Amino acid sequence: MADVINLKRFKKRSEREQSAKQADANRARFGRTKAERALDERRKDRAGDLLDQHRLDQHLLDQHLLDQHKLDDGDAS
Repeated sequence: MADVINLKRFKKRSEREQSAKQADANRARFGRTKAERALDERRKDRAGDLLDQHRLDQHLLDQHLLDQHKLDDGDAS
């Protein structure tokens, strides 16, 4: 004869297992430690700082273009 199964208990166990699978997926997708988030933030800030250091100021760029234009005009004469 077959064993008697409490369907309510079976359903609850099944729901817990499904919930655990979903929690694992969420941890893999969203779970990062505070140190990992801080490291990413520092890397992002450093990359932004490096980019800003290589940025040309508009007045320096205008002056460079003006100097180039003067040199080009001097060669044609």
